[in-house]
Amino acid sequence: MTFETITLERIGDVARLAINRPEKRNAVNEQVHKDIRAAVAEITGGDNPAKALILTGTGDRAFCSGQDLSARKPPEDGPPTRDLGAGLEQYYNALIRRLRDVEMPVITALNGVVAGAGVGVALAGDVILAARSARFVVSFCRVGLIPDAGVTHHLPRIIGENRALAMALTADPLDAETAERWGLVWKVHDDDKLQDEAVALAARLAKLSPRVVQRTRRAIRSAMSNDLNTQLALERDLQREVGFGNDYAEGVRAFLEKREPAFTGT
Repeated sequence: MTFETITLERIGDVARLAINRPEKRNAVNEQVHKDIRAAVAEITGGDNPAKALILTGTGDRAFCSGQDLSARKPPEDGPPTRDLGAGLEQYYNALIRRLRDVEMPVITALNGVVAGAGVGVALAGDVILAARSARFVVSFCRVGLIPDAGVTHHLPRIIGENRALAMALTADPLDAETAERWGLVWKVHDDDKLQDEAVALAARLAKLSPRVVQRTRRAIRSAMSNDLNTQLALERDLQREVGFGNDYAEGVRAFLEKREPAFTGT
């Protein structure tokens, strides 16, 4: 399948999806949403689905500069008439949910500027890698909007309420090294090494048991809202499920035999 605004390639079990609008600093319009939706359907369906996904941007200027505002120009006179809430539900909310729910590890590899809704897309990944030149800009307030695309959910949970508010209200850029120190990204790599490092990590994660990946995500993501007893009960129930699986038996055999496990997702 060919796409208008993204590129999609397979590297073994890894799929790499890149927003491909470098002339617009990879800003998102409706076609980007449609292309990503179609690409995710392609790599998750069929007889040979991908086992890990890398989401990145084309070029070195930007991972994603957020919404393409040229596609949302307000009228010359009077207030805007576009229902931004409806647009969010149809496009960004659907995208963030899809990235969070896709049944494979998702790595976001951030090259260059990460701004506006691009921050939300970046934080939807399971593991976030950044080029040394990456910059985070929560820029919504500059154009009279509140942060969206999941930013108000993910950002304060990762870096704390005060830092999240400061980023949102000032729109000051946050450099990659500070983002790593604050826990916003997993690792920072030199710009020319970012994609290779992302592929290497994705290939590692692709070898994990899909059943275990899904349940580990659920457990970790539930922890911030659950009390201890609820979380312990969830761990018990999820461990019971995977403990009866073939992948657990294979993992133990591989450990005892000092070899790499070959998980099947069962």
